[in-house]
Amino acid sequence: MSSTEAPISITVKSAAGSLITVRAETGEQLDNLVAEALAAITSAYTELEAAVKNSASPAPMSANQVAASLGASIVDNTPAPAVVADAWANTSAPSIAGGRSCPHGKMTAIQGTGKDGKLYRGYFCPAPKGAFDKCKNVYARVGTPEWNTFVPDQVK
Repeated sequence: MSSTEAPISITVKSAAGSLITVRAETGEQLDNLVAEALAAITSAYTELEAAVKNSASPAPMSANQVAASLGASIVDNTPAPAVVADAWANTSAPSIAGGRSCPHGKMTAIQGTGKDGKLYRGYFCPAPKGAFDKCKNVYARVGTPEWNTFVPDQVK
């Protein structure tokens, strides 16, 4: 039997949405494959952690250095007008006036009372209920600027 038709198959979805599938002919083979994968992940994590701890932060590059590294040159060093800079400032994920977005579109801002009687404020993915790739809810924390300026699309 080929590995694509293995009688045992496990698929795991990562938080980022990546799918990892492990196929095996027997339970023992599956145990070995999972153990090898965990060992490889642990080793990679340890190596990465050591590299991060031992590396110095690189010095920030100037605009001319960035341009040179891309094989370009700066034509105009005049700062962008404030209007253009403000337009870029409004493109971040959390926005006090406009909410949040996810890969499925604008998240719905909902305020309500939970089963425990506590008030909640959060952003909910517009993907249909039960969709395999539906994003996690993002809640505002009490006492934060986001909580204090939250504008709900719906109240429940």
